[in-house]
Amino acid sequence: MVLRRLAVAGVSLAATLQAAVLALAPTAAATSQTALPPHPPGAATAAADRDAPGGPARAPAEGPVAGRTRAADAPDIDVTKVQAHLTELNAIATRNGGTRKSSGQGYRDSVAYAKAKLQAAGYTVTEQPCTSGCATGAGPNLIAEWPQGDATKVYMFGSHLDSVGAGPGINDNGSGSAALLETALTLAQQHPAMASRVRFGWWTDEEQGLNGSDFYVNSLSSAERSKIKAYYNFDMIASLNGGYFINHVSSAAAQPMKAYWDSLGLQPEENTEGAGRSDDYSFEQAGIPTSGYAMGASARKTSAQAAKWGGTANRAYDSCYHQSCDTTSNINTTGLNRSVDGIAATLWKIAVADTAPANDFSLTAGPATGSVDPGASATSTLSTTTTSGPPQTVALSASGAPAGVTVSFSPASVTSGGSSTMTIATTSSAAPGTYPLTVTGTGSVTHTTQYTLTIKGAGGCTAQQLIANGGFENGTTPWTGDTGVIGAHAGQSAHSGGRFAWLGGYGSSATDTLSQSVTVPAGCGKATLSYWLHLDTDETDRVAYDTFKVKVGSTTLTTLSNTAAASGYTQRTLDLTPYIGQRITLTFTATEDSSLQTSFVIDDATLQTG
Repeated sequence: MVLRRLAVAGVSLAATLQAAVLALAPTAAATSQTALPPHPPGAATAAADRDAPGGPARAPAEGPVAGRTRAADAPDIDVTKVQAHLTELNAIATRNGGTRKSSGQGYRDSVAYAKAKLQAAGYTVTEQPCTSGCATGAGPNLIAEWPQGDATKVYMFGSHLDSVGAGPGINDNGSGSAALLETALTLAQQHPAMASRVRFGWWTDEEQGLNGSDFYVNSLSSAERSKIKAYYNFDMIASLNGGYFINHVSSAAAQPMKAYWDSLGLQPEENTEGAGRSDDYSFEQAGIPTSGYAMGASARKTSAQAAKWGGTANRAYDSCYHQSCDTTSNINTTGLNRSVDGIAATLWKIAVADTAPANDFSLTAGPATGSVDPGASATSTLSTTTTSGPPQTVALSASGAPAGVTVSFSPASVTSGGSSTMTIATTSSAAPGTYPLTVTGTGSVTHTTQYTLTIKGAGGCTAQQLIANGGFENGTTPWTGDTGVIGAHAGQSAHSGGRFAWLGGYGSSATDTLSQSVTVPAGCGKATLSYWLHLDTDETDRVAYDTFKVKVGSTTLTTLSNTAAASGYTQRTLDLTPYIGQRITLTFTATEDSSLQTSFVIDDATLQTG
């Protein structure tokens, strides 16, 4: 939790919250546990907790079955697995000077640790560089979205992943970060039917002023902000002498969190100490309803709180707050367990469906067009995604091919979530013309996607523009590399539309790349790459400290630097005629030295043949 904030949010956002979030009353499942007297926060056992020794009896687990768990079936998160994440975060800090501060390698290693686990679990994971407002050298935000549920209804769960420079930050805020990580992994393992989307955020540079979450919220368009129905923040949820606090405890957003802790007899209170001091404040400022758990920082426990929750009165909730002693020895396991189970109960209540939707998948072709000479072939990648239910086998076929054209797939069937290469081969006798092909994926349901094949006449050429999403208005597909640079970022503007790609701009040693592969068809006499580039810099010397390169494969076509800075956008073109008839990978690369930012902002890229 950041030490202070110049502006403090009001405690009550009731009007906004009630308008944006349905009142969420405790379910029978949430209140069915016997409320036993709470144990002191440092106690070895917690009878009120579901997985603690002496807790209420629990039916034997049947094992995760996709679509089986429902909103009332929130899992009991294994707190030992949360502690294992904390042990690794502590080890990362130890290897990096005892800290995981946002600008250090310890933070970047923490991001890499969480990212690897989330990707392996099937999340859509993005590293979002903080290109403005963050401390020099600050690492990226880490965003992970579970790719199921209604994409227009998003519930976010977040925590800051950085520590202060003085210590490893295991309670502040390894506790929140590890709890969210294990909750996310459990969601992926259980694979329930989803009514809404769930998105997790691990924020950079919180300890320097909530900068990472500020950057994220400000980067969202108004339409994207409106999709986020509530944001839940978890900062210091394992304080040794802690209490049980909820942000905006009386709000609609807080009700599922409060219902769970009420079921344990904890009588939670408003988190007044944390108001305006953690990343939920960034979302509040944007009008997004917020809540979250906390167990306290440097404020002192009152006598009434000690009588209610145990612990020591007139002593700080966390005596190691922002100090080197904030290690794995500074963790209240009972409080951590109660918090992570409450997070899961909340997530299941607000985002998991009560009934499983029909199994389904999506099918797309990229590229969706191809132009070949008779006797040549073209390829396209068929991508599938599981949209509901478990992954399923999808058999691929195609129709509409004219005489002299064959379509094959490698492999001929995929498990949804996988991809196949479609090859369209022509003979020398294939008649010139444009042919719409229908590609069909057959599983428990059937979906189709279109591919348009153009067969050119001898020596002929069909003029076309080859780069997909060159204006960056349609997400990040099919661009690869550091796709977090794509967006409507505060601090820069688009050449047209609302989105662009902002490479560089960090003011520290960094490299951003953005790539796309295209086939430049044979038979054309010219191929021209065109793009609009805005280049601004804080460098003052006429020395090329920061560079921007355009490559085809490993060949560099042009190099620009900070010395070419100018106001506004400049259109630049490159001749790609030598690559006609080839499959090429086009790459934009920005490289900065150790200080003074240079931003390379790209928009409206095209590759025109003729």
